[in-house]
Amino acid sequence: MAEKLRITLVKSPIGAVPKQKKTVEALGLRKMNKTVELPDNDAVRGMIWHVKHLVKVEEV
Repeated sequence: MAEKLRITLVKSPIGAVPKQKKTVEALGLRKMNKTVELPDNDAVRGMIWHVKHLVKVEEV
């Protein structure tokens, strides 16, 4: 497993379910094409799994 994950918001959460919108915001993604680096742990992986259609993930 990588130490960190680079997560980029590639699709707008405007039409998404409210829970998915909150998950995207909790990941620290506020605007389109913005990237955050988060630790690679089960909590973050679970959040990514719920919004996998909205984000792009790279291992760092």
